[in-house]
Amino acid sequence: MGLNIEYIEGQTPLDEDEKEGLLIPTIATRGELDEFEQQNIEQAILWSLNRSFKADTIFTEAFVANLHKRMYGNVWKWAGTFRKSNKNIGVDKWQIPTELKMLLDDVKYWYENKTFSPDELTIRFKHRLVSIHCFPNGNGRHSRLIADILIEKIFKLPHYTWGSSTLVKQGVQRSTYLNAIKAADKGEIQPLINFARS
Repeated sequence: MGLNIEYIEGQTPLDEDEKEGLLIPTIATRGELDEFEQQNIEQAILWSLNRSFKADTIFTEAFVANLHKRMYGNVWKWAGTFRKSNKNIGVDKWQIPTELKMLLDDVKYWYENKTFSPDELTIRFKHRLVSIHCFPNGNGRHSRLIADILIEKIFKLPHYTWGSSTLVKQGVQRSTYLNAIKAADKGEIQPLINFARS
């Protein structure tokens, strides 16, 4: 039978090897997959709510990978592991560790030197992280959860609402979000900050 996934604009297709990493063989449709992934993500959110974090913990490759594993580890074998294929978005697969290290070094510098406001630092981090596209799938949701953890636990500000709707389904909110990402790709970060707070 196999997993039959229909993709919407902005989603990263999985290759056949990645699909074989599905841990729940009864999943056959995008709807079923979304449901199981959401349950796993909610467990990761609960895990994060019950912990305190330090900035120097969050700004590490280990934290980035561990959070992805917590979000998707019940559904995908490769959760928390850098992708081994190139995608329609993101850096070349071989550049992931180097690009992530540069991003984490930049964010540490911004944090220590108060280069940006808390919202701008957090959203710049989220945007660059999703641009690297470390993992086969789930990068958008992963980068949004890291942003929420950072803004709440480190800056002690309210978490983001991200347009107050699910961004995994096609609709006005998803289009607004993707347009804000495209603006950030061109160096205009404010629309993405505004969306995160909408």
